[in-house]
Amino acid sequence: MARTSGKSSGTDAPRITVTEPGDLEDWSPAPGDVVSGDRIEGKRVAMLDLTGERLPDLELEECSIGTLRADAADLRGVRLRDSVIEVLDAPVLRASSSTWREVRVAGGRVGSAELYDAGLNGVEFVGMKFGFVNLRGSTLTDVRFRDCVIDELDLADAKLLRVAFDGTRIRAAEGTNTRVSHVDLRGADLDRVERLEGFRGATIGSDQLYTLAPLLAAQAGYRVD
Repeated sequence: MARTSGKSSGTDAPRITVTEPGDLEDWSPAPGDVVSGDRIEGKRVAMLDLTGERLPDLELEECSIGTLRADAADLRGVRLRDSVIEVLDAPVLRASSSTWREVRVAGGRVGSAELYDAGLNGVEFVGMKFGFVNLRGSTLTDVRFRDCVIDELDLADAKLLRVAFDGTRIRAAEGTNTRVSHVDLRGADLDRVERLEGFRGATIGSDQLYTLAPLLAAQAGYRVD
């Protein structure tokens, strides 16, 4: 059972200050209007369809996007800053080595998220459904997943600082050499979790401990009879 996270344990909450960008120019891009290395700034876009496009090193700054479609687009090294995305639709999101700073994604579905070697700072995901999320080697600082569903997280060699999972269901989190500090799982739904190796050092609630006891014992090599 999930409950609202707090700070009684000394676990610091994420410091997120995302605001809706103002004074934006309405823009309706046509096919071919966005190319690799473009810098898009100060735009309000109802629909940004990048499906299948090759757009490494794209920059989006101070933008408001209604729906972003990015299935199988090559978004390696993309830089997102001070922006809001209402819906992210990407059965396959290819955004390795990307940079996210002060970004809110307010809904949508991602099947496979290739976010390895990425940097996320001041980012909030709300009401998202994720299948497999690859965060290998990534750095997450001040990140919140709120009311999301995550089937599997790969956190190998990742660094997490002030990350929270409020109202979020996590089924599995794996990883070796994951560095965790001020990571709060007290608001997460862990009732059906299968693996938690990637969250060693995170804060859980006393009520969650009873639910997770068999899993934690198995991971430690104990046999409960």
